[in-house]
Amino acid sequence: MFGYSLIQLVRRNGHKLDRSVRQELLKVYQPFRTVPCFLHRPLEFFSKKGKKLPLVIEFNEGCFELGVNDVKKESSRTLHQHPTVSCCSTTLSVEKLEHLLDNCSHIKKVYYDRKVTALLDTATPAIRADQLQENGLTGKDVTIAIIDTGIYPHQDLQGRIKGFKDFINDRTDPYDDNGHGTHCAGDAAGNGTASGGLYRGPAYEATLVGVKVLDKKGSGSLSTVISGVDWCIQNQESLGIQVLSLSLGSDAVQSAKDDPVVMAVERAWDRGMVVCVAAGNSGPRESSIASPGISPKVITVGAANDNDSTTRSDDTVADFSSRGPTIDGLIKPDLVTPGVNIISLRAPNSFLDKINSAARVDTNYFSLSGTSMATPICAGVVAQMLQNNPNQTPDQIKQQLIRACQDLGQPANDQGNGYLDAGRLYT
Repeated sequence: MFGYSLIQLVRRNGHKLDRSVRQELLKVYQPFRTVPCFLHRPLEFFSKKGKKLPLVIEFNEGCFELGVNDVKKESSRTLHQHPTVSCCSTTLSVEKLEHLLDNCSHIKKVYYDRKVTALLDTATPAIRADQLQENGLTGKDVTIAIIDTGIYPHQDLQGRIKGFKDFINDRTDPYDDNGHGTHCAGDAAGNGTASGGLYRGPAYEATLVGVKVLDKKGSGSLSTVISGVDWCIQNQESLGIQVLSLSLGSDAVQSAKDDPVVMAVERAWDRGMVVCVAAGNSGPRESSIASPGISPKVITVGAANDNDSTTRSDDTVADFSSRGPTIDGLIKPDLVTPGVNIISLRAPNSFLDKINSAARVDTNYFSLSGTSMATPICAGVVAQMLQNNPNQTPDQIKQQLIRACQDLGQPANDQGNGYLDAGRLYT
């Protein structure tokens, strides 16, 4: 068995292959147990040609263009380039991957392009963001990018969607065929026009950029998320993007330093964008923080249950909110904000709207729960802070948020630094 070429490939290049790729390569040999030995070689030959793997390929520093050119020689399928994180994504047969690894010296790591999924009535006053609004902090002149399923042009966002990019269907006008991204946009920046101001987000005068990286059913991949973050980095200056909100994630299967989506969001952070990421909805299980929330740099947001009240005496961390420690042993989330029964914008005839009509609130709103809702609420507060002081760095913003948290008396890996109290930010 050890003489088979893919086993030899894994032994030679194991340090360049993430665990999922190694597992997929070795699966080629699973049928061999029930096949006569004399058929093993021809079966291997045809399996290597027929088995296709979706991949994200990272290149050594300074080798991006050389590496992409080598991949192009092997790939007859669509190849997506992500220059700011020195990666590309494509689909290769096992045979072509084998040839590429043996002949390209520019490859640093190859990752399996695994699946990524999408993870306001009392919410704004519950975190006391309304106190900042009373002082004129409404997110005005600050731009938040919602990296999600898209944004439906809801009346509560009228005139404030300044950019849109679609990595799923390549459409140019804002839309949301799932509904999740629209809800998140409202969590951060809905102005409550259709509700007389009742369902209003913290940064209700902020501008928005919609980046669609998840499909109609709320699914995407590492490569689509990386494409979305990379696009925000490249358009940071032209669109004035200051905050990224990612209410999505995948199981953390490797250290943050070896995770390509973590690399992407940390590159955005280093470029001056504040990145808020959902912790995940796999609680109360320990060590369930999703990627890219495992990043030590970004603001990882868990969900609190405010029990539909503005007082804090009955507030707890939501059962579903993912817990730390991370795969690297770090305490996460960083903080919690409301994430249970959050009323925000409805995207009519979207996937969620059709399958869960009972969640509709009046005509224009929709109720959802999850760290997906908690994350843009935090991003909205960040926009308020950047309106107050546009020169703050992401690290300074994060430290201010941490200092403004209220201890709920729960373990650090449940609540992080506690429940965000925006009223404490400037007192």
